Amino acid sequence: MGHDKLRKFAENETFSCLLQPDASAVLDKSGDPSLGLRLNDHPVKGHWNSTMFKNDQPIVLELGCGKGEYTIDLSKRVPVNNYIGVDIKGARLWRGAKTATEENLPNVAFLRTRIEFIEAFFGPGEVSEIWLTFSDPQLKSENSRLTSPLFLERYRKFLKPGGVIHLKTDSRFLHEYSKAVALENDLTILAATTDLYGSEGVFPPATVATLGHVRGGTESEERGETTCCHDEFRDFGGVRGADVERRGYSLRAELYEVQTFYEKMFLAQGYKITYLAFTIDHEGPYRHPSTFDSDYWRSIEGPRRFSHSPSSSQR
Repeated sequence: MGHDKLRKFAENETFSCLLQPDASAVLDKSGDPSLGLRLNDHPVKGHWNSTMFKNDQPIVLELGCGKGEYTIDLSKRVPVNNYIGVDIKGARLWRGAKTATEENLPNVAFLRTRIEFIEAFFGPGEVSEIWLTFSDPQLKSENSRLTSPLFLERYRKFLKPGGVIHLKTDSRFLHEYSKAVALENDLTILAATTDLYGSEGVFPPATVATLGHVRGGTESEERGETTCCHDEFRDFGGVRGADVERRGYSLRAELYEVQTFYEKMFLAQGYKITYLAFTIDHEGPYRHPSTFDSDYWRSIEGPRRFSHSPSSSQR
């Protein structure tokens, strides 16, 4: 291990905004291993606002946050929310935690853990929104995709009713898969585009003026078309009416002005950035998509000069 990583790991121990639990603190190794992953609740579960933030503001997660630039930027733009970036890589989290500490950002925290363990850290209704920013598309492992039925079930345990999942990705495969999961389970698609920075985007005036309230987002995106389905979403930039004045921001800024390292890299290489927003309110088990043609979408994924990291469902 390099000296710089050792230095960062040592400094991570000094950051009060960074929680780094040992895996043994949440893994339950008792019982029958054939029953799958078993977790113990971490003491912070259900108590983030009282123990970490000392307020009652809505909590927004960024899963697979990398260096935390999205989490940091959002916290500055929307101070009435609390933001938590989650990643397994301590050397990456060091950058975000150091910035939050140096700039004394009161509404930022970071959690070092595998996303597979996420339900051990958050209680029912504790989280308002989830951002998935440039997650590994996991082309060969459906259950490792962060929008798979397996992960949606995990999110449902702590996401508020009506809570939104935002997926911003360069992977058309992951975008189409996630949309297929939403359609299969009759989830409400709030907005979708296959070319965020193209002429259509998500919020062009002509498009917003003509689109109606659509359940399930059935419009085709084969030619990069945009869907902005909910009246609340298109009128208030993703914020429900009652929260507009309190939160005081536009999703336009979050989508277009906040960019991760990977987003800038893929934009520079000419790749289109996609966006999908949906809620996961659903009764019963989530179903795997029956109509998603994984071979086709995998075939058009295209080569990457810089490949997605294979580590733990996140970059």
